Amino acid sequence: MADQNVPPRRPRDDRGWDGRQHHDADGYGDPNASAPYGYDSPNPYQGGYPAQADPREQYGEGYAHAGQPAPGPRGPQWVGPEGLGRPVPARPGTGLPTLDDDESRPKVGRRKAMVALGGTAAVVAGGAALAMTPQLRGIFGDEAAGDATGSTVTDGTAARPSGQQPSTVRTYTEQNESYMGSRAGEALKKNAPAGGRTLSGPAAAAAATEVTVKTVLAKDPILHLARRATFGPTPEVIADIKKQGIDAWIRTQMEPDKIAPSKAELKLAELPTQKLSVQQLRTQRDQLNEQGAQPEREMVDATIARQIWSKRQLFEVMVDFWNDFLHVAADFDGGEVYRNSFDQDVVRKHALGSYPEMLIAANKHPALLIYLNQKDSRKDAINENLARENLELYSVGVDGGYKEPDVRQAAMLQTGRGIDKDGKYVFKPEQHYVGKVKILGFSHPNNSSDPKKADAAIDAYITYIALHPSTAKYVAQSLATRFVSDTPPKSLVDRLAKIYITNNGLIKPVLMAMFCSTEFWAAVGQKVRRPMEYLAATYRTLGVSPEASPKHNNGDSKRTPYARGLRQIQDKLRELGQYPMGQPTPDGYPDVYIAWTSAGTMVNGWNEAGEILAGYRTAFTYTAPEKLVAKPPATAGAYVDALSQRLVGQKLSTREKNLILGVAGVAATAKVDATFNGAITAVARAILASPQHHLR
Repeated sequence: MADQNVPPRRPRDDRGWDGRQHHDADGYGDPNASAPYGYDSPNPYQGGYPAQADPREQYGEGYAHAGQPAPGPRGPQWVGPEGLGRPVPARPGTGLPTLDDDESRPKVGRRKAMVALGGTAAVVAGGAALAMTPQLRGIFGDEAAGDATGSTVTDGTAARPSGQQPSTVRTYTEQNESYMGSRAGEALKKNAPAGGRTLSGPAAAAAATEVTVKTVLAKDPILHLARRATFGPTPEVIADIKKQGIDAWIRTQMEPDKIAPSKAELKLAELPTQKLSVQQLRTQRDQLNEQGAQPEREMVDATIARQIWSKRQLFEVMVDFWNDFLHVAADFDGGEVYRNSFDQDVVRKHALGSYPEMLIAANKHPALLIYLNQKDSRKDAINENLARENLELYSVGVDGGYKEPDVRQAAMLQTGRGIDKDGKYVFKPEQHYVGKVKILGFSHPNNSSDPKKADAAIDAYITYIALHPSTAKYVAQSLATRFVSDTPPKSLVDRLAKIYITNNGLIKPVLMAMFCSTEFWAAVGQKVRRPMEYLAATYRTLGVSPEASPKHNNGDSKRTPYARGLRQIQDKLRELGQYPMGQPTPDGYPDVYIAWTSAGTMVNGWNEAGEILAGYRTAFTYTAPEKLVAKPPATAGAYVDALSQRLVGQKLSTREKNLILGVAGVAATAKVDATFNGAITAVARAILASPQHHLR
C-alpha cells in the first residue's frame, strides 16, 4: 500500500437523486453546484519515507484503505432465494410504489415479491442462499433467518521492516480475494467451472462446452457472449452476433477503430471541455469556473454515454477494466486538467494494445505523477508512492516476490520525473538519483544524469516489471475475474499468463485465448452485475435513445439536454456507489459480487429502472413500456413470457413468473391489453429486478 492514502476530494456538491419517482419533467433539477478547480488543495502525499502503518490503525479496525470498508459486506446483505421463506402472494393492484418510500404507504406483498426476485440474483451464481442481516430485516420484515454473510479480516502488522515480504501484510490489492474468503465466496467457488481447454476458435469452444454450473440463465452461448463482452445485450447486439457468427463478431469488436461511432458518441461534442487540450484547460480554468464547467465530471459523463450507446462494446468493457487495474481517480486535485488526457492518451490508446506500453505511458503522464506525488520526488527527498503502486497494484502484485528494498530502489531510480511549468511531462536531471539499482531481478548501472539515458533506464525497468511472470499471472487473474468468474479456474489463468508472456504483453491474444477457452463458455451466470453495470444494462435493454424527449423542458442554458441527462445518470451512479473512475484510492473497484451486496443499492437500482420505464428522464427518448413487445399476447402469462424474452433474452421460471403476476394482481389466464391493464411499468420493472437481469 502507498505510504499515505490518496488526496482528499476537494469540496463539491455531490448530492445524488433521492430515489423517489417524480412525475414531472423537472423533478430532479440540477443537484450539481459549480465549484472552482484550483490547485491549492492540500495533498497528503509528501516526500521521504514515512513509516508503513497498518491501515487498520490509521482508519480503524476493519478498514483496508482510506474511506473504504475492509473486505466484507458493503451495507446490508442481499437476500438469498430462500431468505424470505416461502413466496408471499402480492396484494392485487396495478401500481408498484417506490420500494424505499415512507410509512405513509402500506407494506404490501409486492415489495416482498420484488425482493424475492432480485435477492436471488446475488446468490444464484453460487447456488447457495444468503440470509438477511438485521438491517435488511428492518426493511423487509422479520421472516428471514440464518447466518449473515461475513468476511474474514486479514492479518496485518504495524510496520513493514526493511526486507519483509509485502505479502505478509494484507493490503487492498487483495480485495477480491478477501471478499471471496467469506462463506458466500466459498459457495461460489464450489459452483465455478474447475478446468478446461483451449480450442481453435471461440465458436468451436462454445460448441464443445457443456454448461454444468447451477444457474437460472439460459445456456445460450450468444446470450452469454453478449452479457460478458458488452455492457448488456440488446436486440441489435444479439442480431449482429447471429448474423456475423461468434468468431467474426469478436474479431470485429477487437478492431474498434473500424466500427463507426454511434449517434450518442457524435453528440459528445456537446460536452465542451472534452475537446480542450491540457494547455487549454489550464489557461481557461477561470473562464470554465465561471461557467460552472467541471472537466473531470464531463469525462465521466462521456464514459457513461459510451458504455450505454457505443457500438465498440468490448473496447469500452476493456477501458473500464483498465480504469480499475491501472486506476487514477477522476476526482483528485489535478484531475480536472489532466484526467481526460490520461483517459485518451494512456487507457484508451492502449486498452487493446500493449500493457507494457500502457504502463510506460502512465508513468510519464502528469495525471499519475500528480496523483501519486512522483512529481515531488527527488534524490534528496524521495517519495515512494508511485514506486510502490507500480509493483503492488500495476504489475507483479503484492505476492509477486518484491520486498521493501525493491520498493526503495525503484523509488530512487524513478526520481527526476516531473511536470514543467506548462503542465507537460519533463525529466529533471538535477533531481535524479544516480547510482546502481537492483529491483526484483532487474539491475541497471543508472550512472548518468543525461535526461535521455536516465529516462530510458526507468522505461527499461517499467518494461521489465510489466513483462514479469508475476505480472502476467496478475493480469490474467484480473481478466479472468472480469470476464469468466469471481473464482476463475487456475487452468485458465495459467494459460492466459503464458499467452501474455509469449506475446510480450499484448492484450488481444490474451483476450482471444480466453474466448477460445471452454472455461469462458462454461461460466454461464457466474458474474453478478455491479451497480454501474446494472444501470448501463437497463438503459441498453430498454432501448433508451440519446435524443431529448418532446416533453423535455431544459431549464439549464449552460448545458444541452444530452449533457444534462448524462450528468443525471452520473449523479445516480454516485448515489449507487460506483461510477467510472470513481474509486478514490489507487486500487480501483472490486470485481466480485460479494463486495456489492447492499440491499439499499439493489432497491435503488430497481427504483431507477422504474423511473426510466416511466420516461421521467426527459433528457432522453424512451420506448413506451407497452410498445416493448411489438404484438403483445392477450393473456397475462403469455405477455410476461414475451416481455421477459424481450428484456432479458429468455423466459423466467414458473415461480418468478408467478411472483410478477402477483405484482400485477392478475392470474396467468387473465385477459390483458398492451398496457397490462395499467400495470405494464410495474411488470417490466419487476422483470428488471429478476436474477436474469442482475446476472451477466
